[in-house]
Amino acid sequence: MRKLLIGVAIALAVQATPGARAQTYPSRPITMIVPFAAGGPTDRIGRIVAEGMRASLGQPIVIEDVTGASGTLGVGRAVRAAPDGYTLSMGMWATHVLNGAVFTLPYNLLDDLEPIALLTSNPQLVIAKKDVPAGSLSELIAWLKANPGKASQGTAGAGTRVSGAFFQSLSGTSFEFVPYRGAAPAMQDLIAGQIDLMFDQVSNSLPQVRAGNIKAFAVTAKTRLALAPEIPTVDEAGLPGFYISLWNAIWAPKGTPKEIIGRLNAAVVAALADPRIRQQLADLGQEIPPREQQTPQALGAYQKAEIEKWWPIIKAAHITPD
Repeated sequence: MRKLLIGVAIALAVQATPGARAQTYPSRPITMIVPFAAGGPTDRIGRIVAEGMRASLGQPIVIEDVTGASGTLGVGRAVRAAPDGYTLSMGMWATHVLNGAVFTLPYNLLDDLEPIALLTSNPQLVIAKKDVPAGSLSELIAWLKANPGKASQGTAGAGTRVSGAFFQSLSGTSFEFVPYRGAAPAMQDLIAGQIDLMFDQVSNSLPQVRAGNIKAFAVTAKTRLALAPEIPTVDEAGLPGFYISLWNAIWAPKGTPKEIIGRLNAAVVAALADPRIRQQLADLGQEIPPREQQTPQALGAYQKAEIEKWWPIIKAAHITPD
């Protein structure tokens, strides 16, 4: 009996070590909290990557959509979760960078989350209603300058509001901001001509451009899109440096063991290398970062650099929650 008890104690001690914990993880389904509604771009990307990770982890990843307050409720739920690797935070540029300057958050975006991996990036398109009197980005800027304060931009959350403020600062233009509860109703009003322009991610706006419902003037990236090579970059179109990328990534609660972070990162890397997953993401207009940018360290450094870039712009523009 004494030998049996000793054996049990040794087994429990081994299981408690970091190495053993990583070997047995995961032993049950994992929850990935997406801070937006089901069916949106972030949710769709999360579901594609989660399914790809399943093959490596041997357990399903269940998506939980926690909406509200521009994504802060969902991120907060993940921050408060147990740091055991069974709750993940799926988010993007707005939720894990911009919101820190727009809202007074009950958590710290850098200190209260462990980076796992950068997933994808998706630039925006500079778009306008089809009857706006401009055929190029330079002509659009000239028209806005000739009509200061008269044009309107539809905004759907902090991200597009920041895009507009950044555009104004670089182009020397001024226009009104019209807040919407989502990109879909804003796009409907742009198509109807109720607002004049928007800055919207490619996956949402390109189908409307192709249908002839709106105009596209430039992509907010250094290179042209593989999906739409006919659309010039902002450098080519006359507004150099107007780069905006709506990137997506995964984090875990602070204190999640490094061994588990490593398992999760390896699962993401394997998923992003899968040709089927890559094609599904490409169909959404998403670009996958190079392998060296898929590490936890790379995501942490990138998030910090983005905060240092965007927070001064947000504060200078006095952007507040819509």
